[in-house]
Amino acid sequence: MQDTYRHKGLRRQLVKTVRGKGIKDERILTAIGKIPRHFFLADSALVEHAYEDKAFPIGEGQTISQPYTVAFQSEMLDIKPKDKVLEIGTGSGYQAIVLLELGAEVYTIEYQKKLYERTKKFLPSLGYHPRFFYGDGSKGLKQFAAYDKIIVTAGAPTVPSELIAQLKIGGILVIPVGNSRTQKMLRITKVADSKIRKEEFNDFAFVPLLGEDGWKG
Repeated sequence: MQDTYRHKGLRRQLVKTVRGKGIKDERILTAIGKIPRHFFLADSALVEHAYEDKAFPIGEGQTISQPYTVAFQSEMLDIKPKDKVLEIGTGSGYQAIVLLELGAEVYTIEYQKKLYERTKKFLPSLGYHPRFFYGDGSKGLKQFAAYDKIIVTAGAPTVPSELIAQLKIGGILVIPVGNSRTQKMLRITKVADSKIRKEEFNDFAFVPLLGEDGWKG
């Protein structure tokens, strides 16, 4: 698959769209303008629509998130270079690449085995190397804790306590919480070992977070 001048032009338009919806972090907008999103779509018939601000299916009941949603979650994380970030739900790998472009050290875990295997091969072919893991992301990834930031890219019924436990003091968890149809985006800052600050943002619609502390898969 090629990345043509036309694709680059479509990405510039996508960046304008995302900026127009309120995203201000120029580093995130630059990343969206750089990443060839059409490479991520499993169905070649969708390539022409790759730069619309929409989610698309990628197989295994999962989607590549809407670019605005990726940008919104990324902006809420306030990524600093060298931040140690845990991503719950690797999916297509698009969000992981945005985090890498922001200078984060990314640990990413995927519940769906086929998706894990596909993305683990695909991202290095584009020159991106997060640390990939297969397993129940609702339990986090305790062996590499603590993390500066944790991002959950699937809708959870509640906030898993394990994820808060795996944050550093001052760390941030961004997670959509609600029912299987719509969720509120939450930003949780770990103020102290036994104290958090919770902020609530807009409604979003994510695929369900599967696992022991998510929706049972």
